[in-house]
Amino acid sequence: MSGIIKTPKTGRARREVEKRAPRLVEFGKKTLILHGSRTSSVLNSVLTEIYHLKKDNAVKYSRRNFDVRPFENGGDTSLEFYSLKTDCSLFVLGSHTKKRPDNLVIGRTYDHHIYDLVELGVENFKSMQSFSYDKKIAPLIGTKPFFAFIGEGFENVEELKHLKEILLDLFRGQVVTNLNLVGLDRVYVCTAVSSNKVYFTHCAMRLKKSGTIVPRMELVEVGPSMDFVVRRHRLPDDVLRKEAMKIAPELTKKKEKNVHKDAIEGKIGKIYIPDQQVGSTMLPNKSKGLKRERREAKATKGDAIRQKVKKQKQEEQEQAQDS
Repeated sequence: MSGIIKTPKTGRARREVEKRAPRLVEFGKKTLILHGSRTSSVLNSVLTEIYHLKKDNAVKYSRRNFDVRPFENGGDTSLEFYSLKTDCSLFVLGSHTKKRPDNLVIGRTYDHHIYDLVELGVENFKSMQSFSYDKKIAPLIGTKPFFAFIGEGFENVEELKHLKEILLDLFRGQVVTNLNLVGLDRVYVCTAVSSNKVYFTHCAMRLKKSGTIVPRMELVEVGPSMDFVVRRHRLPDDVLRKEAMKIAPELTKKKEKNVHKDAIEGKIGKIYIPDQQVGSTMLPNKSKGLKRERREAKATKGDAIRQKVKKQKQEEQEQAQDS
């Protein structure tokens, strides 16, 4: 009976199925936030504030989940079910044990199956309430953020490169092509302290006059801030990565032959012109210049003939008079 496909019977069910149907251009990814079998007060605050940062596109479960262990065999079944139920492609799981205190697991799913995972330890956590600032500059819900990744570790260390990808997916929201500068009011700053430790903080952005078109920007720390210690991570399988990276044929642009784009000159094209062989090719005698030369030559030739005929007549007349 598990292989039977059930079709929606009501209009509400049909609309819900249409919302979850695949699209050429997907909307922003939803995030599922849930608790493990045991959590600490620090982790509860971390999960609450992550939910506050993604409140427009997140689902938060408050109950404990004893059978959710993403890194263990069979421990991801309930997690994949929750992902399918809530239509979330990102998840944040908080747990606390003696071996791994204040543990945070962030992962992504593809087709509601686990795609990749990264396990972090939370240290030196500071909540939003611990920062004092002007509430007028507080970031609004749903605005697009800036990201600042400071440190060579994000380019050289495999764990930090993986963490960078997941953090971008977690906080960037919907991918857009154009931005209004007025709507940019927050910055996520990630600093690589060591090969497995990252300082993460959230800042509000204040725009001031600079005398030019581009305004001067000032950062005000508004929280939360914490240190992430990378404990474990699991990269996606090569076959699954290849499947997830496929692009629909409708979105791929056809390559134009002999055309390339330059940042300064723009679109540049090459035109093939075959060898003209000017020296060996006979030119047609239809040009206006040749016609004019012919007319002049014809007129000159006609004048010469008339003068010759006139001269012959004069000679004949002279001979007739002599005789």
